[in-house]
Amino acid sequence: MNDAELRDLVLRFTDAFNRDDVDSVMALLADDAVYDEFNGRRSRGYAAIREALTPQFRGDFGRIRFLREDVFVDAAAGKALIRWVCSREKNGKRRAWRGLDILHVRSGRITEKHTYAKADVPRREPEA
Repeated sequence: MNDAELRDLVLRFTDAFNRDDVDSVMALLADDAVYDEFNGRRSRGYAAIREALTPQFRGDFGRIRFLREDVFVDAAAGKALIRWVCSREKNGKRRAWRGLDILHVRSGRITEKHTYAKADVPRREPEA
């Protein structure tokens, strides 16, 4: 994989999040991948990561979109960084914060996703 291919992978991964397409997100992950969330929770393996992502894709936190600011890739090292602004809209209220993902890639699949954000932990709001 060269730098252009790695950049394309990162952009497709982020785009799948923005389309709320959990199947496309999961298709880009290695079976033994690690998802290190910004709230300190760590999930390992396909099933655990899918379970961790389900509340977001189900809409529990509202509509979430990641607006890309920067992408850095190093195909030789199998690593990439994407810096974004996350916008969240729920119940007519809008919030946004900056963050980034550090991704490790092997054989064209993401093996690690480490997320860091300048935000409070998103909390599930009680149903009205």
